Amino acid sequence: MTDAVPAAATLGSERASVWEDFIDIFYAPSQVFARRAAGSVWIPLLVVTIALSVIIYAISGVLEPLMSAEFDRGMAAAMRTNQQLTPEMADQFRRVGLRIGQFGGLFTPLGILMVGTGTWLIGKLFEARQTYRAAIIVAAYSLMPRILESVLHGLQGLFLDPAQLNGRFSVSLGVGRFLDPDTMSPVLLGVLGRLDVFTIWVTVLLVIGLSVTGGISRSRAFLAAPLIWAIGALPLVYQAMRS
Repeated sequence: MTDAVPAAATLGSERASVWEDFIDIFYAPSQVFARRAAGSVWIPLLVVTIALSVIIYAISGVLEPLMSAEFDRGMAAAMRTNQQLTPEMADQFRRVGLRIGQFGGLFTPLGILMVGTGTWLIGKLFEARQTYRAAIIVAAYSLMPRILESVLHGLQGLFLDPAQLNGRFSVSLGVGRFLDPDTMSPVLLGVLGRLDVFTIWVTVLLVIGLSVTGGISRSRAFLAAPLIWAIGALPLVYQAMRS
């Protein structure tokens, strides 16, 4: 029965415009994954990358206090362990870091590759028949909510007091928004910070994509959800442990 879903959806794939996928993914993700499972990787990858790159560059100015706060915490920790770092060097690193942050959207393909690879590997634990190509396609479409999230971040940056922008989670729609990054364990903050609307949304899309393209039941795919969510926390935890 699970194989019938992609087959049925594929019959209508020719009638669906590629651009409809980027609207349908918000309310009919199963149909998108079914009709594009064997499609082009490059179309969703480029659309998501370009959109995030443009938005992140556009909002980098209003979110500069947020990025500076994150950088200052990181540099303070580094200076405690490395006495050779001076305030002048820290200021220079800040300027470079803020400049790189403006172009953070260009690293989206790497994120898609990592998310897709992780989902594909986890799917094997649940006997999913998802191909690696399909996993990358699912990952690319599943990051569409991040575009909406970036827009909301920019709007908050426009209207919130800059003093409130004290960390990456200060504009999130989740638990991390209510936690103090200056007093809480960075590792715990990184984990709890992923309890937000958009991270959960992306995780649900990945699970649906795993079910549709992997030929496993929805209930079985959702058993993989905690692992998919947890593996996404690894970069944050690793970064926090180094600070």
